[in-house]
Amino acid sequence: MKHQHRLVALILLLIVPLTHAWADEYADTITIFRNAGESGDFFNNSYGYAVFPTIGKGGMLVGGAYGKGRVYTGGNHVGDTSMTQLTVGFQLGGEAYSQIIFFEDKRSFDEFTSGNFEFSATASAVAITAGASAAATTTGSSAGASGGKNDATTKGSYYKGMAVFTVAKGGLMYEASIGGQKFSYTPK
Repeated sequence: MKHQHRLVALILLLIVPLTHAWADEYADTITIFRNAGESGDFFNNSYGYAVFPTIGKGGMLVGGAYGKGRVYTGGNHVGDTSMTQLTVGFQLGGEAYSQIIFFEDKRSFDEFTSGNFEFSATASAVAITAGASAAATTTGSSAGASGGKNDATTKGSYYKGMAVFTVAKGGLMYEASIGGQKFSYTPK
């Protein structure tokens, strides 16, 4: 078990780039989601959003993921957030992805920014990846279709006041696991 924890830590270190590598990584990630079909419409019709330029994920039976992000309302950066995830089940490999969470209204925004917010395994996400896909993952069921981050397209809707979209950045991971995402928030 000790070796598995070391392997997970090593995989995460290898696939998670330094969060301050590019000063405009947040703007670049937001642009990708603005140009990805329906997710672009959410910017005009949401109370706010949290964007994570890179979340690194790895596992071997026990897995984990981590990423840092920013929270916006009215297009203004209002705070910082981080996401951690622990999963158990069949899984092997590592991957990196970008994620954005839209808040439908002030209630859902307040729920997310109240301290430690957690998505259960039933939350849904729309994966923006090459080809068509559908899966039950640690954040619930996911589905999507596109050609990659440069020509991504999405289709999604709110679930309990939040809509989640992801864009695969790289890696390879086989997974049939259960877990959830936990978020922390720090006002700016």
